[in-house]
Amino acid sequence: MDSAEQLSRHFEESRQRLTALAYRILGNSADAEDAVQDAWVRLSRPGATDVAAVTNLEGWMTTVVSRTCLNKLRARTARPENPADAAGPELHVRPDQALSPEEQALLAEQVSLALHIVLQSLTPPERLTFVLHDSFGMPFNEIANVLGKSTEATRKLASRARQRVHAVDPAEIETNPASQRSVVNAFFAASRNGDIDALLTLLHPEITFHADGGATRPAASATIRGPENVTQRAAAFAIPDATFQPITLNGSAAVIVRSNRQPISIMAFVIAHGRIAQIYSLLDRPRIEQLINGIG
Repeated sequence: MDSAEQLSRHFEESRQRLTALAYRILGNSADAEDAVQDAWVRLSRPGATDVAAVTNLEGWMTTVVSRTCLNKLRARTARPENPADAAGPELHVRPDQALSPEEQALLAEQVSLALHIVLQSLTPPERLTFVLHDSFGMPFNEIANVLGKSTEATRKLASRARQRVHAVDPAEIETNPASQRSVVNAFFAASRNGDIDALLTLLHPEITFHADGGATRPAASATIRGPENVTQRAAAFAIPDATFQPITLNGSAAVIVRSNRQPISIMAFVIAHGRIAQIYSLLDRPRIEQLINGIG
C-alpha cells in the first residue's frame, strides 16, 4: 500500500470521530462536515504529506481538523456580517409535547442548549481548548501546538472556559418539561406585569442572556450577565400585542414570539433549581422561519 492509499484508509476510518470532534467545536453538522472535508483536501494534495514520517497519525489528523475548525471560528468572529461565516448553533425545534423514545435518543446525541449558549460566549481559542481537552482528552501541550501558544497559556484558556461552562452545574439543570414550562410562564407573566421583584426571584445568580442576531442582524447579537442586567432587558419582552407559542428547542422550554402574527424571535430557557440560568434569544427572522416551518 502506498502512502496516499494508507492516508486515505486511515482518514476514512477516522472520519466519524473527526466529524464528531468538529461538531463539538463548531456546533453545526454542516460546518463540521465541511471542516473535515477541507482538512482532507489539504492533506491529500500531492506531496502535502509524508505519511511514513508521521509517528502518530490519529493525533496528526486531529490537529489538522482542529486547526481547520479554529480558522472557521475565527472567520465567524471576524466577519459576522458575512452569511457564509455566520452559521450559528444547530437548533432543533419541536412542538411542546412529550417526546417519543426515538426523539429522546436523537436529543441525547445533540449538544444541549445550555452548552451551546456557553460555547457561543467563548473566544475561538477558549472554545477549541475546552472541547479538545475536556471532551476529547487531548493533552495541553498538543493543544498548544494547534493554537501556536505556550502550554501554560493554553491551560489558562481552558480554566477560563471551564469556569464559564460550569458556572451552572449540569446536574442542577431541570429536565422535566412541565417544571421548565412553569418557570417560563412565570417569567413572562412577571415581564408583562413589570414585576421586577418577581423577575429577580426567577433568575439564577449566574444567569446569562445570549441574543443571537445571526447573519441578518449581527448588531443585535449580545451577551448579558447577572440578574439585574437581564431584568432590565426583560422590559423589552413586554410587547403589548405579542403572543407566545410554547415549543421546545434542543430539549429546553422555549416560545415563538409573534407580533402582528409575524415571528420576531425564538426564546429558549435553561432552568436550574427552579430558576432561569440561561436565556437564548434568536432574532434572525429567516432562520426563525426556517426552524418553525411545519410547526403549527
